[in-house]
Amino acid sequence: MYVILLKFTEKADQAEKFVQSHIAWVKQGFDDDVFLLAGSILPDTGGAIIAQGASLPEIEKRVEGDPFVSEGIVNAEVIEIEPGMADKRLAFLLEEE
Repeated sequence: MYVILLKFTEKADQAEKFVQSHIAWVKQGFDDDVFLLAGSILPDTGGAIIAQGASLPEIEKRVEGDPFVSEGIVNAEVIEIEPGMADKRLAFLLEEE
């Protein structure tokens, strides 16, 4: 499982030009059953995504395809997590892939 942090750079003021393609990229991650959750980092410093079902190289390649990343709007950090415990509502996250 991965947490992907997308933190705005000094080019954040250019985000509006790429926001629709970024949203399409996020939606594709959900359509591909890789993204589990996506949202904003508050107060408005970027975004975060929880992903599962892909290898680290696949996640890194996917992140490179984000228009916000390729245009330098955000810096991306991929953090790999090995889940050990979860609330019963999230028990599916502990299942082997």
